[in-house]
Amino acid sequence: MQLFREEKWDLSELVKDPESPQFTKRLEAIQRDVKNFEKNKKILKSTIPEKKFLAMLHTLEEITEQFGRVSGYASLEYSSDTQSDKATSLVSRMRKLGAQLENQTLFFDQWWKKQLDEKNAQRLMRASGELYEFLRYKRLLAKYSLTEPEERIINTLDVTGHSALVKIYDKITNAFVFEVKIDGKTKKYNREELSVLIRNPRSKTREIAYKALLSEFDKNKGVLGEIYQNIVSNWKDECIHIRGYSSPISVRNIGNDTDDKTVDALLSVCKKNSDVFRKFFLLKARIMNMKKLRRYDIYAPTKKREEKKYSYDKAVKLVLDTLDDFSPRLSEYAKRVFVQRHVDSTIRPGKRSGAFCSTISPKITPYVLVNFKGRTNDVFTLAHELGHAIHSIAASGKSIFIAEAPLPLAETASTFSEMLLFNKILDQIPDNEQQSLLTEHMNDLYATVGRQAYFTLFEIAAHEKIGNGAMVQDITSEYTKTLKDQFGNSVDVTPDFGIEWTCIPHFYHSPFYCYSYSFGNLLSLSLYQRYRKEGRSFASTYIGILAAGGSKKPEDLLKEHGIDITSESFWQEGFEYIKNQTERLGKVIN
Repeated sequence: MQLFREEKWDLSELVKDPESPQFTKRLEAIQRDVKNFEKNKKILKSTIPEKKFLAMLHTLEEITEQFGRVSGYASLEYSSDTQSDKATSLVSRMRKLGAQLENQTLFFDQWWKKQLDEKNAQRLMRASGELYEFLRYKRLLAKYSLTEPEERIINTLDVTGHSALVKIYDKITNAFVFEVKIDGKTKKYNREELSVLIRNPRSKTREIAYKALLSEFDKNKGVLGEIYQNIVSNWKDECIHIRGYSSPISVRNIGNDTDDKTVDALLSVCKKNSDVFRKFFLLKARIMNMKKLRRYDIYAPTKKREEKKYSYDKAVKLVLDTLDDFSPRLSEYAKRVFVQRHVDSTIRPGKRSGAFCSTISPKITPYVLVNFKGRTNDVFTLAHELGHAIHSIAASGKSIFIAEAPLPLAETASTFSEMLLFNKILDQIPDNEQQSLLTEHMNDLYATVGRQAYFTLFEIAAHEKIGNGAMVQDITSEYTKTLKDQFGNSVDVTPDFGIEWTCIPHFYHSPFYCYSYSFGNLLSLSLYQRYRKEGRSFASTYIGILAAGGSKKPEDLLKEHGIDITSESFWQEGFEYIKNQTERLGKVIN
């Protein structure tokens, strides 16, 4: 039987030697191809024959593929050793070349989006086969684009507009120092360090840490509130008044290639199911011997079980076996990543922290980076990143332009793989050890589904209120109302949490981004519920969804598989899973 050992990945399939004459020749060939592509400017007319247009698209695909391999190599080499001067230099060189190539091919994009009439666009799209969706989406975004001079003005003003406001917010909040007095000793913390105290086993420490965080933001609420009001006004002026979007959130929905109706259904179901998480908070209070949780205690750790340690070989085999129980084909896909030595798992100085999965090209098995320490959490991380790899391999028959799934579907396979693993581990451990694992699982589900949905509901209300002249205190009152809607009587929320909205960088950086977390996680839970009902026959539906990559709009793709994400009943299936886990936790406690 194969033994899986921790190792550094092998990148030779991408580039053998970046200092060789062959590498230089490859870069020269790419630049030559781009120069030749530029000659097409002359033939870009509305009457261009379908055959000629398709040939141009395929040339662009090939250029994207070839440059993706060399720039992908540079990026992966840098991730495996961020201290290497050679890797740093190569990444900078590739970024510069990438920007240059993008500028040289931009004319095609502009022509397709803005200069070509609708009738001929439809004619060319019908002839483009699977690239139809790629071309349709570009035209959709073009509907909200302005003329080139106008776009240049907006880009220029953005430097001193939204981007500048975000920079000021970051500059102010990143400089915050939180003074905390515990056991008579006063110590200064940054926010990262403070977040550890928020999860401290001691109730008083958690309260002190939260109070330090919220009071610092409260002291600066005047300026942070002013920044937020301006970001919201800027969003409305540019996106609704100038570009013509129908509502503030529809800007994000169209960016995600998702219908307003779908997002409305998702948020409505999250709101209607707030009692599911309320029941969990009441159970968690019992576990912690408290009458009721305070908002300070939401992320409090419960009694820790003896953490199990996994060898790398055992962890890999556990993930592969879990996938095999669901679909031997997907397990084979995941195994391919190890067999081809596309995993970097060893911990060493200079290597990037965290984990990721990188798909350089649909034609190449993805690369996975993890920092494996043998904890249960590391096994879940492995399952998560291999889920991404499986998604890419399943869609490997697609063009590089449409192989990648849109944002709301991008976390489907990774979260689903984690779900399979969680339930396999849970079934293998005795009841008395399940309490801690179930509580952690419910904590995660609240943080990624419930909390993120309520963040978005707050943003919808805040954007509307600021549009009607709301002051900072009005926004704080709105946030307090959202907290009460969310927790009901299950958690005591003190008035100091009203200012928490100023602590959430996503509200400032990327309005309405948060629902993507709820979407991705609840979609996976709903699909998992289908699997529980249908059994192994569901695997072919699931593989069909993954294999489509980004070749279809999420609503259209899922409808083909009998799934209607515009309907509330679909999202409700995901909450049935959360409800079941809450009931399971209740039984374990009793």
